[in-house]
Amino acid sequence: MPPPVILWFRQDLRLQDNAALAAALQTGAPVVPVYVLDDAGEGAWPAGGAARWWLHHALVALDASLRALGGRLILARGPAGEVLDRLRRDTGATAVYWNRRYEPAVIARDRALKAALADAGAEVRSFNSALLFEPHTVANKQGKPFQVFTPFWRHCLTLPVPAPVPVKPAAWPAPARWPASLTVGELDLLPTRPWAREFPEHWTPGEAGAQQRLKAFVAGAVDDYGNRRNLPDTDGTSRLSPWLHTGEIGPRQIWAALQARAKATGVFPSGRGEQVFLSEVGWREFAHHLLFHFPHTPAKPLREDFEKFPWAADPGGVQLRAWQRGRTGYPIVDAGMRQLWRTGWMHNRVRMITASFLVKHLRLSWTHGAAWFWDTLVDADLANNTLGWQWTAGCGADAAPYFRIFAPVLQGEKFDADGHYVRRWVPELARLPVKWIHRPWEAPADVLAAAGVTLGQNYPAPIVDHAAARAAALAAFKTLRGDGVVERG
Repeated sequence: MPPPVILWFRQDLRLQDNAALAAALQTGAPVVPVYVLDDAGEGAWPAGGAARWWLHHALVALDASLRALGGRLILARGPAGEVLDRLRRDTGATAVYWNRRYEPAVIARDRALKAALADAGAEVRSFNSALLFEPHTVANKQGKPFQVFTPFWRHCLTLPVPAPVPVKPAAWPAPARWPASLTVGELDLLPTRPWAREFPEHWTPGEAGAQQRLKAFVAGAVDDYGNRRNLPDTDGTSRLSPWLHTGEIGPRQIWAALQARAKATGVFPSGRGEQVFLSEVGWREFAHHLLFHFPHTPAKPLREDFEKFPWAADPGGVQLRAWQRGRTGYPIVDAGMRQLWRTGWMHNRVRMITASFLVKHLRLSWTHGAAWFWDTLVDADLANNTLGWQWTAGCGADAAPYFRIFAPVLQGEKFDADGHYVRRWVPELARLPVKWIHRPWEAPADVLAAAGVTLGQNYPAPIVDHAAARAAALAAFKTLRGDGVVERG
C-alpha cells in the first residue's frame, strides 16, 4: 500500500467539485481527511459565534458523508502546521493537499506552512475550489487590480468558467490505521448562550442542504430574482451564502446548474433573473479580489481620507447596543437586526438599510458593524463583510458615496409596502395599520392605543431624529470634502 495523502479540509466542506479531493483520489493512495480548528491561524478574524454553530453541523454532515463511503473526518485543534506535521509523521503520509483560501492571515500562514512541509520532504499541492476566478489571475489593462465592480465583472465574463471537478468515489481509500481524532463536540463550537436555538428551524448545514437549496432556487425564485430580491418578506433570494462560505457548495456548481437550466432555451443567462443573480455571484468574486489585493481593508478603509472621518461619540455604547438589539425605533432597521439575531442571517436589502443607519444616522464606525455581523451571521465571510461595510460607509472600492443616505422610513415603505416583514420580526407593532407601520411615532394616539403600542415602553421612540441625524452626517462628511447630497428613498 502506498503512503497516504493528507487531505486538509478548510472552507471546502464538500465532496463534489472539490479539486484537492479529486487530486488526492487520483493518486490511488489512501487518503486521510482532516479538519483543523486553528483560530490563531485566522489572525484577527477567527470564526464568530453564529459561524461556529454552522461549522459544527457542517463538520457532522461531512463526517457522515465520508463514513458512508468507508472513510471518516479526523478532527484536531491547534496550530495547523503542528497538527499536519504530527499527522504526517503518525500516518507516514508523504503528501498534503488542500484548496486555497484568500484571507491575508491565512495566506501568510499557508505560505509558511507549505515551506515547512516541503522542507520536511512532503509533497504539497494546493488547488482552487472556492472561486470562479482567482484574484491573482484577474487584472485591468494596466495590470493592476480592479476597484470598480462593473469593469471587473465585464472582464470576468470574457473568461472561461471551469466546469465543476468530477468526484465519484465508490468507496473511500482508507489507510491501514486511522489516526486519533477529537469529536466534534470537543471542538467546542456551539454557543453557550441560547441565542442560536432557532437556527435549526431555518438552516440545514451540509452539502445535501446546499444542493437542496440550490435546486429549489433554480427551479423557482431565480426567474423573478431581479424584481423580488429586494423584498425582504418574500423568499426571493438564493440564501446560499452560508453554504458558499463553508464551501458546502461552490460557485462553479451554481454556474453549471444555471447553464444546465438554460439548455432548453439555448440562451445563457436565460433571462434577467439569472443575469442579475450571476452578477451577485460576481460581487462575491469582487469581494475576494479586493481582499486579496488590499489586505489592510478588514480594519482600515480603502480610501485613506476616511481614516480622519469624525465618527460620533457613544458614551457607554448606548446607541450601538440599541442598534444591535433592534431597539432603534425605526421598524425596518429593528426588524432586520432581530431577524439577524434570531436566524443568523439578514436579507441583503435590509443589511444595507441597517448598515447605513449605523454609519450615517448614528455616525458610528463601520468597524463596529462589521464586528457585530462577524459574530452573528452564519454566513460571516471576511471578504464579503469587508466589502459590504466599506461600500455602505462610502470608504471602499466602488462604494456608495457617503452622502447617499438611506432614509429608513422610505426604504421600509418601498420594499416592505404592506409591513409584513416588520410585523413578523417586530411583533409589538403587528396591529398597526399599514399607514403607520414604518413611522409609528407619527401615528395618532388612538391608533397606537388600539394597536397596543406605547412608545417608550413596549416599543422605543426613535433614538435619533432622521433629519437632524442626516444633517449631522453630511456636516461630518463635508469636513473631508464638499460634495452634493443625495437621499435614497
